[in-house]
Amino acid sequence: MNLTFFVHLNATKSWLSLSHDERVYFVDQSFAPILAKYPGVTIRFFDAEAFTARCSDIVVFESESIPEYYQLMDAIRDSKVFTVPYFELVDIFPAIEADFV
Repeated sequence: MNLTFFVHLNATKSWLSLSHDERVYFVDQSFAPILAKYPGVTIRFFDAEAFTARCSDIVVFESESIPEYYQLMDAIRDSKVFTVPYFELVDIFPAIEADFV
């Protein structure tokens, strides 16, 4: 069964003060290696700040393995994403796609 987690985040001043090149460098050098350790979790990123004041970004994680998703989130929590912090966690909505089928 594929599970989907909608993670709502708010970018902090620390993230927003980085240049585009610095953000790309961070993702390539620090964030991508974390994601690579968890190939059973797919991730998509969405910008939401132009459409809502509740969060600036939504990250969609999909996985068949709750433990792998959990381990990935734990690794992200220990990274600069949340320790600087570059982002603050607003909410997480776990869901199962079309379970009625």
